[in-house]
Amino acid sequence: MNKKIQLQDLGNKDYKDTWDYQEELFKAIVDLKIQNRREGTTVDTPNYFLFVEHPHVYTLGKSGDMTNMLLSEKQLEAKRATFYKINRGGDITYHGPGQIVGYPILDLENFFTDIHKYLRFLEEVIILTLAEYGLHAARSAGETGVWLGVGTPFARKICAMGVRASRWVTMHGFALNVNADLGYFDNIIPCGIKGKAVTSLHVELGRPIDENEVKEKIRTHFSELFEAEFYS
Repeated sequence: MNKKIQLQDLGNKDYKDTWDYQEELFKAIVDLKIQNRREGTTVDTPNYFLFVEHPHVYTLGKSGDMTNMLLSEKQLEAKRATFYKINRGGDITYHGPGQIVGYPILDLENFFTDIHKYLRFLEEVIILTLAEYGLHAARSAGETGVWLGVGTPFARKICAMGVRASRWVTMHGFALNVNADLGYFDNIIPCGIKGKAVTSLHVELGRPIDENEVKEKIRTHFSELFEAEFYS
């Protein structure tokens, strides 16, 4: 099993271009797995982890409800935002500047074959990262992602998650609000969950946050939980 993960920081990159790149990496891994099984070979499958920040964009998962998008096409243009229906799980979410997006493209057969465990591990990476900033983050029953104030009237989501998996290969991932403009969330019903607020790390701590520092903490906790080694 290959537990090495190539880490790529794509910087600020268009959502569709990044999605196409994910699909390219994803397909190459799946094709190699098919080839191994057809030919009886044991060529190691690669793993990738992409960090990226997107320009303003809204994405709707395959099980999402279009009514959770509250803007018309003209209003989207006025806000210089784009919209895509995509092939991950989950409902609608927002990506934009000040948000750290992580896309692990892994062959889970290199780690463990359990999608539920994979999602819980992604959540745990974020929970452990936020704990380093003195925040008690947690899961909310029945709702994928990471929240603050769970069980109180002030529950607020700080990290959204949605993944796709085929032949145990993953794509898409998580979006952690670090220095995000939360006004853009007012244009949707985030993740289709009414009556729940959204927050950002800089709002919770009352100061701008070093995003590279957050990425490093995410990388550390991810490598520990998945018992993986990152390389560039």
